[in-house]
Amino acid sequence: MPDIRLCLEAISALLGCKAESASGTSQFTPQDLVNVVALKEFYKQEGYKELEYPSLGTLSLHDLDEQDLYSSPPAIEGPPESLQVTVKINPEDFFHPQYDYDFTNIKDGDRKFMRGNELYVRPCGWNRVALRVMQKYDGGDRWLGTGADAWPVSYQGKNMDGSLILTHSGNPDDQPKFLDVAATALRKVETRGRGVYSTPDIRIAATYCKRFKSKVDGKTYQVVLQNRINPEKRQNCQRPDVWLVYIPEDSNDVKTRAIVQESIRPYGLLLKQV
Repeated sequence: MPDIRLCLEAISALLGCKAESASGTSQFTPQDLVNVVALKEFYKQEGYKELEYPSLGTLSLHDLDEQDLYSSPPAIEGPPESLQVTVKINPEDFFHPQYDYDFTNIKDGDRKFMRGNELYVRPCGWNRVALRVMQKYDGGDRWLGTGADAWPVSYQGKNMDGSLILTHSGNPDDQPKFLDVAATALRKVETRGRGVYSTPDIRIAATYCKRFKSKVDGKTYQVVLQNRINPEKRQNCQRPDVWLVYIPEDSNDVKTRAIVQESIRPYGLLLKQV
């Protein structure tokens, strides 16, 4: 397993607040981690400036890419409110080293793998830190298996929103009115579907993932979440490498969080040195 301090830095980079090691029960679970990552991108897409999350409080949604979460705050301007948030994580009940897998030097070539009747593009070139999620959900661990009743694998990266696709902005169950426009329109608000996006292709996730420079070894890393996605909750987009968990317009914060929680479950923190 990579240095615990490096793993906590990666979590800090994803959350936009400080993650620190602590004894006792973690105030934050792996499910909370994927919830916050997904909800931050969703609410940012909706035009919000902050996210309120139980056990964390208020998190800023403005871009923290250039912020150093471990340095002293600026002398003149106060730090964003989310930089004042600290989440306590007990590594023993958050990580599951028994299931770590280092794909750094693995190349699959033409080999194919399946998870839940979907092609599984393994994260070759990445080092996976396993999250402790076994026996944490109702219905057992079949969702985490390799059989036909397992959930497919998806990857969650920062900035994964509706700019990934061209779609109508309504319910994906409605008859779609696809937009035949140039690729430059991909980032226009009116082309974004309403919901949470992920991808079965690690190469797509890598394009949108978070980078951070480690205080542990001075190296720069990319970080991506490896999840399983509920096949009954995800929608197929026009692009086969993008999946959508649709969030209806009338969803309040509690319902939105519940939709994410019942649709996406994390099981790996992926790190790659760049």
